[in-house]
Amino acid sequence: MTADGAASDSAAERPEPATVPLVNIANILTVSRLLLVPVFLVALFWADGHDTLWRWIATGVFAIASITDRIDGDLARKRGLVTDFGKVADPIADKALTGAALVGLSLLGDLGWWVTWVIIGREVAVTLLRFWVIRHGVIPASHGGKIKTLLQAIAIGLYLLPLGGWADLPRWVVTGAALIATVGTGLDYVVRAVRLRAAGRAKANA
Repeated sequence: MTADGAASDSAAERPEPATVPLVNIANILTVSRLLLVPVFLVALFWADGHDTLWRWIATGVFAIASITDRIDGDLARKRGLVTDFGKVADPIADKALTGAALVGLSLLGDLGWWVTWVIIGREVAVTLLRFWVIRHGVIPASHGGKIKTLLQAIAIGLYLLPLGGWADLPRWVVTGAALIATVGTGLDYVVRAVRLRAAGRAKANA
């Protein structure tokens, strides 16, 4: 048998890579997080937005939705369930949940609008940067970005909970840390995006 024949037989025996089904547990969790956003908003604004019971319910819905964010990503990576749909839908679900919570709290007068605009502005800017460099590559999530997301979730949770005035100090402390992480990781993303684009253009012109 010739070398070409052996290579052909080997290729024929090699199993085809399994196609990841669109409907899988990771994507179901991502979609469920999107569906929980309107449920969260209804609970948040029910009974004028400051009823103690409904604020606890809104906090619970937000917590459940936030937990699915961590679970779906881990499942997708560990079980090989990463899909193009998941890559697009997961960050959309994250931003929808966080944005809804921030805007809702600001509309109720519980959170300053400037905090909401800083965080949302950063997310919009990073999204635009992703499109700016997408043909040169993808910038992976950093450890700082994960810390930023965690701090934002904790800060939002503290504002959602009907804890009274005594919780103002921890709210301010955690929100301040979240803002520092938000701006810091945003600047880091700008630097990495510029470097990636420069490297991509240099490679294309080589």
